[in-house]
Amino acid sequence: MSTGAGWTMALSRGLRCCQKVFSWIPVLIITSVVLWSYYAYVFQLCLLAYLLVFHVCFVMFSWTYWKSIFTPPASPCKKFQLSYSDKERYEMEERPDAQKQILVEIAKKLPIFTRAQSGAIRFCDRCQVLKPDRCHHCSVCETCVLKMDHHCPWVNNCVGFSNYKFFLLFLSYSMLYCIFIAATVFQYFLKFWVGDLPNGPAKFHVLFLMFVALMFFVSLMFLFGYHCWLVAKNRSTLEAFSAPVFVGGPDRNGFNVGVRRNLQQVFGEDRRLWLIPVFTSQGNGHYFPLKNVSESQNPLLANEEMWEESDDCSDEGSLGESLKF
Repeated sequence: MSTGAGWTMALSRGLRCCQKVFSWIPVLIITSVVLWSYYAYVFQLCLLAYLLVFHVCFVMFSWTYWKSIFTPPASPCKKFQLSYSDKERYEMEERPDAQKQILVEIAKKLPIFTRAQSGAIRFCDRCQVLKPDRCHHCSVCETCVLKMDHHCPWVNNCVGFSNYKFFLLFLSYSMLYCIFIAATVFQYFLKFWVGDLPNGPAKFHVLFLMFVALMFFVSLMFLFGYHCWLVAKNRSTLEAFSAPVFVGGPDRNGFNVGVRRNLQQVFGEDRRLWLIPVFTSQGNGHYFPLKNVSESQNPLLANEEMWEESDDCSDEGSLGESLKF
């Protein structure tokens, strides 16, 4: 290997390491603000009457934030990868139309209903997988993510099938945390405003607690409202901007099966667990009920024998069990 090539590889690795380090900066900012708010509220203001409720809000916020950050994105299982013979046949074929036909033949064995804008089977050259419905490649995580919603810098993670419920709960408990702080600090803010608050460190903390809590609450309110609308319509952020394409053409409501069932897909059927950050989403992220396909024909509710292969996806797709812990 030449010296120039070695330097190039070393520089590339160095840049990737720097990118990974810098990607944690938004998370550190949020963590620092929250730890300061805890210190200011508990140790500086010390509002004893509110501390129990405050700690409940703080724990739920921290738990959901942790789950949003550290739940790994779910990727397509082995069933969607090309077999050795299919990969060899695909790579040896030089004609694009013939390559597309090879993918069509492979896709017939899989529950794939969406297509690329061109009408072809969606295939990821980097991951070498046929993309399941609602799956997209994340250039930051460098992997295909099941039911990808977006890559969020504030959690330094892809938000998708494995952690979308946790992300929604993180937004809701963040709002609750902010509004609780603002509501309980408001009386002291009024005293500060009219000059009745004694001079001291608490005076500074009252001002900034109120300002930061309201600022974050307003921004979170719009984001949370948008995601509630997406859940009600059964769309991801990506699907809201670019409608999924089916055999019959683009359809923004292709996965919309009614508000109740849309909610159950994300939160599960047991409502007692909806507000707790444990994995309860339906399915394994590889296939979803369709608005225009009857339940008897739908892969999510059908027997997996229709797949014509082994049960790799149900083994890897016992994702829900592993994410509960």
